Amino acid sequence: MRKKEVIFMAKDIGMSKESRMGDRIKDYYNSIENMLDNPPKDIDYYYEMEKHLVQIEFFMHERLIHLIVTVTFAVLAIITILYTMVFPSIPMFGLVLLFFVLLIPYIKHYYLLENSVQKMYEQYDEMLKRKGQS
Repeated sequence: MRKKEVIFMAKDIGMSKESRMGDRIKDYYNSIENMLDNPPKDIDYYYEMEKHLVQIEFFMHERLIHLIVTVTFAVLAIITILYTMVFPSIPMFGLVLLFFVLLIPYIKHYYLLENSVQKMYEQYDEMLKRKGQS
């Protein structure tokens, strides 16, 4: 696949450059679901699978980065909790609270990324199955 095709794929499904990753992954997943539910008569599943794999790679990279960040924050939160148990102080309690406030959205976003990528694998399998039938 040429680079221009990959760059313009985001425009093909109506995404702007400013889209948040969560919105982007949902929009992309839904566009593929729509394509699978109502496939065009002249669909080239090989081409669609190639485009889909590129998007999966992007989302897998995003998922890996968020896993690293989430685990790092979780480890720092645990270390801070243990330190606070040994040396209690109000600033340390505030730091523990801050870590938990940050961890909740990170976990939520990672959950979205993980589940969406798993669903995209299923979409790819469906395209593979249909490619074999055409």
